[in-house]
Order: sequence, then structure tokens, then C-alpha cells
Amino acid sequence: MAIRTIDVRERVMARNDELAAEVRRRLAGAGIPSFNLVSSPGAGKTALLERTLDALGHELEIAVVTGDVQTQNDAERLARRTTRLVQAVVTGGACHLDARQVMESLAAIDLERTQLLFIENVGNLVCPASWDLGETAKIVVMSVTEGEDKPLKYPKMFREAKYAVLNKVDLLPYVPFDVERALAMALEVNPHLRIFRTSALTGRGMSEWLDFLRAQARQAVEA
Repeated sequence: MAIRTIDVRERVMARNDELAAEVRRRLAGAGIPSFNLVSSPGAGKTALLERTLDALGHELEIAVVTGDVQTQNDAERLARRTTRLVQAVVTGGACHLDARQVMESLAAIDLERTQLLFIENVGNLVCPASWDLGETAKIVVMSVTEGEDKPLKYPKMFREAKYAVLNKVDLLPYVPFDVERALAMALEVNPHLRIFRTSALTGRGMSEWLDFLRAQARQAVEA
């Protein structure tokens, strides 16, 4: 007699993909580009979003969903930078967000007055790589305080990402980080990555990042 074992993870992932497709359909129907920000802990995702909200919050209607393992600290930081409600998802130990959590968050977001959606994922370069949240694209954030070989250590995340941000470039004079080596490794894993170099602290390199976001919001309306 033939026996087929159905893996529980396979069923969970299939259901997640169904929900992600629905999230993508809803956001596309509303003309909202969405970006899933992923990184190791401490790479500066929240600081990058703070600087982004400061610069674009008066210009674009930006919604934020932010995930953390235990606290709402990141959500509280971002809420101080916007008049919009910041959706906080506390995973209770889970190492990533999933499409169900994003779907539930959308229920509290006024999509008609949203031009851009950021999903700040849990700080982790392993689990979030496998979970589709219905986003337009993943953006992987790395910093100069990490090793240059991050893309080789976590290749799936860099392959899944469409964009990368090298953050904390203001610290380059003080850390032994080879920028060109790091970028070469990222492009070795994913030759199609578009890479931004930023300092969320000082604002260095932010103009290119902000222009990119403006263009994404504009193109979504024109599509």
C-alpha cells in the first residue's frame, strides 16, 4: 500500500500563499506599492523608516505595519513620526510575520488614503525569506557594522529581495568594512539587486532612497 505523508509545514505554507495572493490583489486594486523590510536585528530598519516618515510623511500617505517578537517599541517609535495609525504585530516568539497578520492589519488601514505601505518584519534573515506577505517587493537592509559576507551567509534572503539598503555608511571611517566587497557579494547572489547606500542617522544617501519611493508611488497610480 502506498503511503503519502503530508507535511504540516507544507499545508501552512500553502495557506499563507493563498492569503498573500489576496493581500497582493487588494493592494494592487488600491494602487498601493508595499515593501517588506527585512534585516538582522540592529541593521537600522526602524531608523530608516523614521527618517523616511519625517521626509515624506507630509507628501505621501504612508501606512506602516511593524512586527516584533515581544514588544511594541518599534511601533511606538514610528507612531511618533506620523499621524497615521501604526499597526503593531507582536509575534509572541515567532521569527517572522505571515500573510494572515498582514491581512488582519489591512482591516484597520484606510486603503483609499494610502499611497505606500511598509511592512517592517521581525529582525531575522532566515525565516522571513520563505514567507510571502503579499508585498510588492522585499527590501533587505544590512549595515556596515555587520560582516561583508552577509549575502553569502543568507543567500535566500538576498535572492528573494529586489532591493537592498546598505545602512550606517556614516560609520565607515570607524569600522573595518569593505563596501565594494560587500556589494560584490550581494550582486553575486542576486545580480538584479538595486542597492542604496544610506545613513538613517545623518541623512546621507537618503535623497536617492526617497526619490525611489516617490517614483514607486507615482508609478502605482499611473499603472
